[in-house]
Amino acid sequence: MKGQIGKKFARLNRGRNLGITFAATVATSVSVLAIPAASPASAQTPGPTGVAINSVDATCKHNGRNYIVRQYFRGVQRYTLRCGTTTWGWKHIKLRHGWNSGMDGKINNAIANGAPNGRGGFSIYTNQCPPVEKFRTIIGTPAGLNDVLTAYNVTNLASGGKC
Repeated sequence: MKGQIGKKFARLNRGRNLGITFAATVATSVSVLAIPAASPASAQTPGPTGVAINSVDATCKHNGRNYIVRQYFRGVQRYTLRCGTTTWGWKHIKLRHGWNSGMDGKINNAIANGAPNGRGGFSIYTNQCPPVEKFRTIIGTPAGLNDVLTAYNVTNLASGGKC
């Protein structure tokens, strides 16, 4: 008896259920269309993290070469800048190329937004034809594969390829 009442109720409400299903489907479709999707251009690139720019020198004086002073991100991938030595890492960059907040920002921009440069790192190119490399990072040190080996402004007119 119970099963028969349920079947009758289902038959009686079949049209009403379709109407509700249709309305719910339309509402869902409209709400999906009304919500704007985030575009890659509007995505925020996270800034570098770690020791404050003006404290890196003091930090590296009191810590070993493997101490991480800055972290940079390309999507979810993390790249680190360690104190290093005169041949790699922060000490190398400071000695050979100079260190300040501008250099830190360029490293962050190259890693987050640059094109792979074939040297295990990322580069920033001009927006012209052919593109000209302006800034380069090289990744991979004795301490780790995702560590910044060096970073510098490119002064020669290396072309990024054909147009």
